[in-house]
Amino acid sequence: MLRIGLVMLQGARHSHISALERASSETGIGIEIHELRKASDLESSEPHAIVMPGGESTTMRLTGNDAISSLLPAVFEWIRADQMRPVLGTCAGAILLAEPGDGGGPLVDASVERNGFGSQAESFQAEIDAIALDREFPGVFIRAPRFADIGDDAQVVARLGDEAVGVMTRNRMALTFHPELSQDSGFHEWLLETTAKQWVEA
Repeated sequence: MLRIGLVMLQGARHSHISALERASSETGIGIEIHELRKASDLESSEPHAIVMPGGESTTMRLTGNDAISSLLPAVFEWIRADQMRPVLGTCAGAILLAEPGDGGGPLVDASVERNGFGSQAESFQAEIDAIALDREFPGVFIRAPRFADIGDDAQVVARLGDEAVGVMTRNRMALTFHPELSQDSGFHEWLLETTAKQWVEA
């Protein structure tokens, strides 16, 4: 049984729960979802993988770095402790992976431009080339960030036309769109399958 930690600071958290449950059903991989609101939740649940949902990155930083929560420093420390730990960050979660702001380096080798695709009114849906899944995927873009620069240690895992909208460094995947808002659980299946493989090999 895999333990999946879900960062509960903001964003479409319950949509991620539904997507993870669909992914579990599709893959046959059993999971327990642990809601992470403070550092002690992370310590007690000992997750095998973490999901960092979207939301508003500034608000997430304020909430997650608050002394009562201290969740973000604990999450970043958890990620840095093992370079191969699987992480899925979507929209604002992708921003936090690219720019953790904790004094350490980026967790995916890319920089981001907040709201790069425009305002809330300019949100849109489009078919993307999900390279990681080897098929098309319904991309939902809501005040989405854009990758401004992608380093050599990042692999492009999703494209919208010629533009990268998903990158991965080791097992840390950052998506500028919201896969949890579609009915396609492909990226959540990737997370479970990758985690299961890491757990078996460990």
